[in-house]
Amino acid sequence: MIARLRALPRTVWLLGVISLFNDAASDMIYPLVPLYLTSVLMAGPKALGLIEGIAEAASSLLKLFAGVMSDRSRRVKHWVVFGYAIAGVARPLIALTTSWLGVLACRFADRIGKGLRTAPRDALLTLSVRADQRGIAFGLHRAMDNFGAVVGPLVAAALLALGMPLRQVLLCAIVPAVIVVALALTVREPDRAAPLKPVKFSWNLREFPPAFRRYLLVLALFMLGNSSNLFLLLRARELGLAQANVPLIWALVSFVAAMFSVPLSSLSDRIDRRTLIFAGWTIYAGFYLLFGLMPAHPALLWPMFAGYGLFLAATEGAEKALVADMVRGEQAGSAFGWYNLVVGIALLPASALFGWIWASLSPLTAFVFGSACALLAAVLLRFWVAPATATAVAADSETA
Repeated sequence: MIARLRALPRTVWLLGVISLFNDAASDMIYPLVPLYLTSVLMAGPKALGLIEGIAEAASSLLKLFAGVMSDRSRRVKHWVVFGYAIAGVARPLIALTTSWLGVLACRFADRIGKGLRTAPRDALLTLSVRADQRGIAFGLHRAMDNFGAVVGPLVAAALLALGMPLRQVLLCAIVPAVIVVALALTVREPDRAAPLKPVKFSWNLREFPPAFRRYLLVLALFMLGNSSNLFLLLRARELGLAQANVPLIWALVSFVAAMFSVPLSSLSDRIDRRTLIFAGWTIYAGFYLLFGLMPAHPALLWPMFAGYGLFLAATEGAEKALVADMVRGEQAGSAFGWYNLVVGIALLPASALFGWIWASLSPLTAFVFGSACALLAAVLLRFWVAPATATAVAADSETA
């Protein structure tokens, strides 16, 4: 594995370091948003669900747009730089808001930045490696991203422990954001040959293989039960987790995901990626069910959140590598745009519905719903979505 990591090109490592600093900035703020909403702005789970749903839905539409445009122009760097810059400015401004509508505006801008950079960045990773390196390349990227998500909450927890007010902690996120933009400016534009046929776009996805279309449908079902992670933190607080430990427990999730992302994603280069994703989605279903049933014992939350990190490690890199397996290289930006559109657009009804079920019925009912969606999606992925054909993989290898 060490030899395979060393064989990865400079672009993959640079994008990983950028993600490390970007997530450090993001996760200084992300775990504190529910605390800020509830303790400072006096908003509840319904407002939280609406904020996350609208922000992610807008981001997903931009991911598709940026992905399609990067395929047509065969240029990705400016999308990556501009996206990181917008998000870096928007996040610390949450500290200056005086209502949940202000938080919505900042989260909306943050997600716009993510929408502009995500699909072009994933296409850049795809174009930079061979087909048999996709799993480990996306795994390394997710590992670096998750290591940043460890650093961010730890810094936030330390600042809170030193007595720094919540608003000032949020403002400190500007420092890693500046580093991110500086590094992104050094990314090299990849050599991208002109496609044999003009890159087409249609809302019916006819330009993509049937397996990819089925994969998107199954992914939409899974995401319908996958609400914002902020609800997990809100539930943890209800079960007795101390406020100072909220960033720490989210750091544990990211640490476990970072430690296992490379080996598990690398494993997906050797076995059917669907098998690994199936296992991860099944873990998720069990986690959600247990999270709704568990008693108010804060000590039990730590192994639970560690298990959630294992789910992320098994799925984040493998899901994206499977997208790359299913399409041609000249379609990579558009394919990742569709993938991210489905992931994000489903979060609007998922988060809003989860928040409504939580407030109107019970947290247990909300978590059972999420568990059922995940389990059904896992079964459909394993038995309904065909693996990528050897022809598609070979075509992508030539493109890379």
